[in-house]
Amino acid sequence: MTTTSFLSPTQRYAAGALFAIALHQAQNNQTRPLGLPSEDDSNMERSSSSSSSSDSVAEDPELWVHENSGLLRPVFRFLDIDSAAWSGLEETAGCFPAKHHIGAFLRLLSEEAGDGSAQSSDQEFALSKAVDATAVSLEADSETSKSKKEKHREYENECREKCSTGKRQSHSDLENADRKTQQETDSNLAGTEDSPHESGSKFDERPIEEEAVLSYQRKVTVLYELLSACLADIPQHDKKCTRQRTGYDSRHRVALRLLATWLDIKWIKMEAVEMMVASSAMAVRKAEASKEEEATSSESKWAKWKRGGIIGAAALTGGTLMAITGGLAAPAIAAGFSALAPTLGTLIPVIGASGFAAAASAAGTVAGSVAVAASFGAAGAGLTGSKMARRIGSVDEFEFKAIGENQNQGRLAVEILISGVVFDQEDFVRPWEGQNDNMERYVLQWESKNLIAVSTAIQDWLTSRIAMELMKQGAMMTVLKTLLAALAWPATLVFAADLIDSKWTIAVDRSDKAGKLLAEVLMQGLQGYRPVTLIGYSLGARVIFKCLENLAENECNAGIVERVVLLGAPISIKDQNWEAVRKMVAGRFINCYATNDWTLAIAFRASLLSQGLAGIQPINGLGIENIDVTHLIEGHSSYLWASQLILERLELDTYYPVFRRAP
Repeated sequence: MTTTSFLSPTQRYAAGALFAIALHQAQNNQTRPLGLPSEDDSNMERSSSSSSSSDSVAEDPELWVHENSGLLRPVFRFLDIDSAAWSGLEETAGCFPAKHHIGAFLRLLSEEAGDGSAQSSDQEFALSKAVDATAVSLEADSETSKSKKEKHREYENECREKCSTGKRQSHSDLENADRKTQQETDSNLAGTEDSPHESGSKFDERPIEEEAVLSYQRKVTVLYELLSACLADIPQHDKKCTRQRTGYDSRHRVALRLLATWLDIKWIKMEAVEMMVASSAMAVRKAEASKEEEATSSESKWAKWKRGGIIGAAALTGGTLMAITGGLAAPAIAAGFSALAPTLGTLIPVIGASGFAAAASAAGTVAGSVAVAASFGAAGAGLTGSKMARRIGSVDEFEFKAIGENQNQGRLAVEILISGVVFDQEDFVRPWEGQNDNMERYVLQWESKNLIAVSTAIQDWLTSRIAMELMKQGAMMTVLKTLLAALAWPATLVFAADLIDSKWTIAVDRSDKAGKLLAEVLMQGLQGYRPVTLIGYSLGARVIFKCLENLAENECNAGIVERVVLLGAPISIKDQNWEAVRKMVAGRFINCYATNDWTLAIAFRASLLSQGLAGIQPINGLGIENIDVTHLIEGHSSYLWASQLILERLELDTYYPVFRRAP
């Protein structure tokens, strides 16, 4: 059987070129997100993360498009692009201005292949229909999350009762405040000019003009083949390659997210493509497992890749997928696969209609899901079944809990959510329930005893007579200015800090060690070698930062984390290596801060505030989006119920920095 790629050699060349440009642009945006004013636009065309002053990609090994990264050439190899053209494509991607080449490559993609073009069009049409059907199922699942919003509102009311200090704003009050123009922040609090990523900023999210020459079906096909190329575990022959892990690299996903934006394809369609590739890979692997005689034949793995075609290669025919997902079956799309089995079976002969029907059948049960996932070499028991391999320091509790309805459904991205203000066990889970996204979601329950102790101590002081009097007098903002100015503490606050200090010190120590444990989990691949989004508030945000610090000790870990959101983070600014941490996050890195969070300032102690504090101030430069959420936060405990609203406004699925105002 000949290769079953839907694209002609010229179209595959153009697709590879566009992916290379997107990959390089994504690295540039890692340190300079789009929308950030630049003194010199030419600086955008060479990543500031690179220390090389060379104009040649070949002489700059820190670039993602350099051959040593191992990110681009396997894609070229999968697309069967002539190896003589690889260096030229890499140099084009890294040249100035690369974006001027995008239109030319889009026009190449729009050209028809001639012989067999009618058959290719039929295949592209059938593929796009399958993607649309899958996307519809995802959107239907999203609709069910609306019923959970009311439960979250109930949780908000419960939290407000627990955290009540006599001064309380209703949800509607916050919404009304959000609609008003935000007043300028006192310079003593912000310490700098407002970031261009503040609330209400507008960014150019228009697709590339030439994308109109491409049919919708062609766009979907290009993204489908590029994703398959990213997942195909083609052996690396270059010993200098810094990429040591297989699976779905976060840098690939960020580049695909940008390319989908250029092509004007909604991200939910790309998520549907991910699920189809995962489920199709499951079908191929199951078919291969039932034919042991083929595994022992003399046919080479590479010949099997070519024979298996696009999805067969994505499934790593004759090998393993390196646990791209801990559960590849997809109950949400089982019916869709059953209906589409005849069409897809014609498209992908190596699977056949019966193969897709079998995949749909397996998708209908968790047992089938687990059995098939095991055949892909799932990494151990995954996140929820993992135990601490070894204790670090005095960390006694470190456990992942699955939430939501996306488990065992072929999701190719993982989200880990970490609470930091906790009054009881449910506060690890309930702040994150009902959130609308299509990732496989987990919460991390860690050191609940110490977190409850410090949260309760802070709340007890906030409800004390002294604190209530200060709040009544409106004196706390003055106090915060005093702290930031590194002046002498008022005696009442010295007493408050002494009450909180011992418990806070223990909790900070545990968060640092939990961050190291989290890094170990991710490096071991217990999440299944899929792009990870990390979101946390308060001490949970510190766990994430410390995790990234540990990952940064080895540059090979750069492909694990896709996005990060820190909310009310107790992390100093000046004495931390934010630049190294930023390099570990392929996509958006967001710092949400509230200038009125004097509770965090008191807990963190004035001696450290002179270094700046991420939870109450922006972090300048380094490609970090700074979002002022003061109008949504009444106090540090507000993150318990406000985090979900903030995440909705951030619209994390967009490539560009966004923080949407209330309608």
